Amino acid sequence: MSSQSNGEFSRWRLYLWPIHKWEIKKFVPLLILYALICFNYSLLKAAKDALVITASSSGAAVVPFIKIWVILPMALLVTYLFTRLFNRFSQEKVFYIMIGSFISFFALFAFVLYPLREVLHPHDTCNHLEMLFPKMQGLIAMFRNWSFTLFYVIAELWGTAIMSVLFWAFANEIMTVKDAKRFYGFLGVGANISAIFAGQIAILASGQLFDLSFFFGNDEWGQSLGMVTTIVVLTGLLSMGLFRWYNKRVIPSDPALQVKESPSYPEKKKVKMGLRKNFSYLAKSKYLLCIAILVIGFNIAINMVEIIWKDQIRFLHPSPNEFNAYMGKVLKFTGFLSTFIALFISGNVIRKMGWTFSALITPVALLITGLFFFGILFFKDNPTLVTWSAALGFTPLALGILFGTIQNVFSRACKYTLFDATKEISFIPLSSESKLKGKAAIDGVGSRLGKSGGSIIHSVLLTIFGTVSLSTPFVGVFLLLIVLGWIVAVQSLGRQFNRLTKQDEQLSIEEGEPTLATEETPAQRITVT
Repeated sequence: MSSQSNGEFSRWRLYLWPIHKWEIKKFVPLLILYALICFNYSLLKAAKDALVITASSSGAAVVPFIKIWVILPMALLVTYLFTRLFNRFSQEKVFYIMIGSFISFFALFAFVLYPLREVLHPHDTCNHLEMLFPKMQGLIAMFRNWSFTLFYVIAELWGTAIMSVLFWAFANEIMTVKDAKRFYGFLGVGANISAIFAGQIAILASGQLFDLSFFFGNDEWGQSLGMVTTIVVLTGLLSMGLFRWYNKRVIPSDPALQVKESPSYPEKKKVKMGLRKNFSYLAKSKYLLCIAILVIGFNIAINMVEIIWKDQIRFLHPSPNEFNAYMGKVLKFTGFLSTFIALFISGNVIRKMGWTFSALITPVALLITGLFFFGILFFKDNPTLVTWSAALGFTPLALGILFGTIQNVFSRACKYTLFDATKEISFIPLSSESKLKGKAAIDGVGSRLGKSGGSIIHSVLLTIFGTVSLSTPFVGVFLLLIVLGWIVAVQSLGRQFNRLTKQDEQLSIEEGEPTLATEETPAQRITVT
């Protein structure tokens, strides 16, 4: 049921809705499921930053230490759990287990951990540590507000475990490359529209739309946070229900999804996964290594810039509700731009310009906008810039935040559309086993290594210079080198991807060397060769 040519759709239909009528039942529920998962991700993204950055004796300097000392070990643990769960349970059951665990924590935080924060947080001990180690305030703040740190970590892992690994592993298993080129750009539309709604809800929650003192006390930020976490839990439950319906109603009724169960083909042998094996796949495959470099490069680059940008926002919006509301506005702008790109640019660029050109757009956009942002920060005390800022009605601080916001919005919009779509398409030529293990290693840990890599650079610079602002010039140099390496990896992966797809080959990373198999039947496409 794949679209074999563009002639099957009119010109405008190809741009706006290249989906056949018989594919609506398959595509629309998948679109809604992804939108719900991304809605939670966006809502948690704004809340977690406001929570830890504006907390007592904290700031943006705490973020690199959280990513090094907590998120990276937790990502390794989650990847290990994934391998064990996938070995023991079906993909459907793993989905329920993981989402159920996440939403249980958020409920616990809203109704237990946050109300008892003053009792649970060791402020006296941390005050003493700050006097002994004045340059380690970020690390101490991470320990001081440990329940906030835990919320930040679990919220961050939602994007990795649920959005990147669980959803896309499921989507890649039921898609062909040809269908993905039509579908994946439009999946981004649902995600981006959900980001717009999440941003608006973050703004409304920060503005005390409802009096929730009966449930969450008189603390205004506590009420806002309680509303956010309640919505996250309800959306998670709705996602589980929709996924259940999809597996019971859609998959059994679609013949294209049943070829793996056909008696004409041998049953796929269950793959036993292990954490060490997942990483050995990366070491053996140039193809997977290039995908890993893309993921690591993006996460290092965007996180290095974001820490500096969020540090500037904290000075302009010091209260958590103000900070959360500002991040909600950023989410809305990102959602609007991402929706425009997903509707009118990403799918058409991927189809017409090819994989390599499409994958290069994100690093180039990040590089150009990053140059403008760092340029403003470098010359913020220059009299000409001060005069120019005043003429535009800005202070140098506000102007720097504006350019940082533009950089973040453009980079994230490209990431949620072109980067995610091209990255996921690059997995499709892999065999089923290689796809699953490669995604677990790359999305489960590779993204964490990227974020932790940027955080390691930041933490070292903070230890040397003491503040985020003094370390900014060196961050700019690292950013340039990382993005250039990312661009080289895209070009290399593009050559390999084009060769595989043009020759209808499938890459299978076996126990020895990687092998290629000609894809002759649908069954070969979804089973280990």
